[in-house]
Amino acid sequence: MRMTIGQLSQATGVPASAIRFWERHGLLPAPERQGGQRRYPPEAAQRIVVLRKCQQAGLTLAEIGEFQEDQATRQAMIRAKIAEVEQRMIDLDHAHQLLVHALRCGEEDIVTCPKFREQMAAWETPSG
Repeated sequence: MRMTIGQLSQATGVPASAIRFWERHGLLPAPERQGGQRRYPPEAAQRIVVLRKCQQAGLTLAEIGEFQEDQATRQAMIRAKIAEVEQRMIDLDHAHQLLVHALRCGEEDIVTCPKFREQMAAWETPSG
C-alpha cells in the first residue's frame, strides 16, 4: 500500500520538508503521483532509515549520493569515510582523556601538570 508524504513522515519521524529535499537532490526516488499527491511505496521508509543512519554517521549529501552508486564508487567513499571516522575516534579519545585528567588534576593550571604534558607528548607520536 502506498503512503502519502504525511504518512511517510509520520512513519519515519522525518519532516515532509526533509523528504522533499532528499527527492530534489536525488537521494530518494521520485514517487508516483495520484491526483497530484506523492505516493510512496513501503520501501521508501526503509530508504529513509538508511539516509538518517548515513547522516548520523557523518556522511555529507554528496557522500550519501555516492553511497547509493555502484559498488566501486561506494567502496572508495566508504574507505575514505572509515579513515575519517577512525581519526575522529582518536581525537575524541584524546578529548576524553584530557577532560578526565582535568577533572582529577590538582594543578592550578593543567598546562603545567607533568602528567598532562606527558600525555600530550604521547598524543603527538604516530601511535598516540
